[in-house]
Amino acid sequence: MYYPYGYPYQQYQYPTHIPVNPYGGTPGNVNYPMWVNTTAPYNWQGDASNHQGVVLKDYGKNPFVINIEEAARQNQTYRTALWTGNHLQLTLMSINPGEDVGLEVHPHVDQFIRIEQGQGITQMGKTKDNLNFNRMVFDGSAIFVPAGTWHNVTNTGQMPLKLYTIYAPPNHPFGTVEPTKASARHEEHGK
Repeated sequence: MYYPYGYPYQQYQYPTHIPVNPYGGTPGNVNYPMWVNTTAPYNWQGDASNHQGVVLKDYGKNPFVINIEEAARQNQTYRTALWTGNHLQLTLMSINPGEDVGLEVHPHVDQFIRIEQGQGITQMGKTKDNLNFNRMVFDGSAIFVPAGTWHNVTNTGQMPLKLYTIYAPPNHPFGTVEPTKASARHEEHGK
């Protein structure tokens, strides 16, 4: 039997360059296609003149594809919303060594967290005084937080803990960018 991409269990080799059009437009438009090296750093600061990668901003309610592992590793902010829809939201987070996300509970929001770089510990429980579920987490760990569960993730490593989290339904306003944990707390408690 012939297998166009090799034996079925052989890993498919993805191209190193893929067409990306972060500025909108259609084929024939001067911005399309724009070839980008997927190994180049993402342009998280939003400088549209730098054509090395996708700008890390909220693309919500529009079809969108991204290398989420690379985006999470390149993110330098405490929290940046990358996609906010009606029923789902994805944010990128970077937690400094020794810091944590912060103990919190979402009464009506289920949450998924995926660690892309670093190591830490996650704690969960029915009350904030009884976090009886404790697990070490590291690259590749997936954390599932049911609605109404108190939870926290703490960076126990020597490098920033890079992760992405999915909220269902969305938990933050469209376009959320919080450079630091302090700025996030300031926004939550009013200006």
